[in-house]
Amino acid sequence: MPTQYRIIGRGAEEISAAVERGIRDGGLAPGAALPPVRRLATDLGVAATTVAAAYADLRRRGLVETAGRRGTRVRSRPATAPRSVHLPVPPGARDLSHGEPDRELLPPLAAVLARIDPGPFGYADDPVLPSVRTLATDRLVADGVPADALTLCHGALDAIERCLLTRVRPGDRVAVEDPAWGNVLDLLAALGAEPVGMAVDDDGPLPDAVAAALRRGVSAMVVTSRAHNPTGASISPGRAAALRALLDGRDLLLIEDDHAAELAGVPLASLAGATSLWAAVRSVSKPYGPDLRCALLAGDPATVARVDGRRRLGPGWVSRLTQQILAELWQDPAVDALIAHAAATYDARRGALLAALQAAGVPATGRTGLNVWIPVADETAAVAALRDAGIVVAPGARYRVHTGAGLRITASTLPVSDAPAVAAAVAAAVATHLMPHA
Repeated sequence: MPTQYRIIGRGAEEISAAVERGIRDGGLAPGAALPPVRRLATDLGVAATTVAAAYADLRRRGLVETAGRRGTRVRSRPATAPRSVHLPVPPGARDLSHGEPDRELLPPLAAVLARIDPGPFGYADDPVLPSVRTLATDRLVADGVPADALTLCHGALDAIERCLLTRVRPGDRVAVEDPAWGNVLDLLAALGAEPVGMAVDDDGPLPDAVAAALRRGVSAMVVTSRAHNPTGASISPGRAAALRALLDGRDLLLIEDDHAAELAGVPLASLAGATSLWAAVRSVSKPYGPDLRCALLAGDPATVARVDGRRRLGPGWVSRLTQQILAELWQDPAVDALIAHAAATYDARRGALLAALQAAGVPATGRTGLNVWIPVADETAAVAALRDAGIVVAPGARYRVHTGAGLRITASTLPVSDAPAVAAAVAAAVATHLMPHA
């Protein structure tokens, strides 16, 4: 904890508020250790139970985490609004930490914007435009996802959160891949839910790991169907059949995240409908542009109705202007060609990095998607060494539940020709920090 920041307060609520203020204002950085309970209680002249209650409140709200012998620390992505949540990139350094699509590969929108109807629209108009409903249904059904009940949300994470809120209460357990998309882990912390990690391989969650999670009484499960972030896993048809057999008849909410959609490069082996409560989320951000802030949500009628009803009490609907843009993009053969080109480009860039890492003796995974995952023994040292070499990568801590340390490297903006040089730098940085393999 920076020496300049001092936690104050007499009651648990005041102490909790002081810590949150420190996180928000930058006095307590992500990963910063909070004082031990008894020490802070002595410093403040309060009972240890008061400090313990403050720390428990901070944990419930996703601001801090208990890290065993490392004590209580600020989460790497606390559920509050610090000044910046992005890794600092030194001048001249190559940023391979961002996890975003290449902006140069997104479809241009100028011509589309000239064709849409500016309205006006009113509160009583259908929240999902009929053209969007028809096009979305056709696309989902073509991939084997039932779409009798369908709505829209403001991006994949918004859809996942709204689904979880229909089922999950503070203290509930939710099964997630391990490693998992960091935003989902942050969301679970903010909801006061406990993540139950499921190990993954290239074909998705391992059946034994899923069975173990089910035995722990999870109330929901979040699974990435393809282009898993950070490992690149994609659920194969055989794995989907095995997972369906495990999930059949289970009393839980199954959420399937298909965030890469048209960019995934492999067919969808969907788990939709494997349980009575389910939701299939398909974002448009990766293929068509993050600023569209839109995701399709198909699911069982009760779940979709609950999400729809709750959303109407907040933002109401996804902008019908945005929906028109999406419909235009979906119906334009030239855009289809651009998306196919983007998918092939991402495959080539990720494949080049994987091949270069293999040639350099660095084990890595990245079957689909935008990222490559490298298991290491000491991710802090490896990240620091790469930063010194002018390459910024994401430390694996943000993505892990219990799995070993690792690095996530985004290949979406990495030219194929630069892959060998990056792989050589990675190999040098992790030479003494690779995770030992059997």
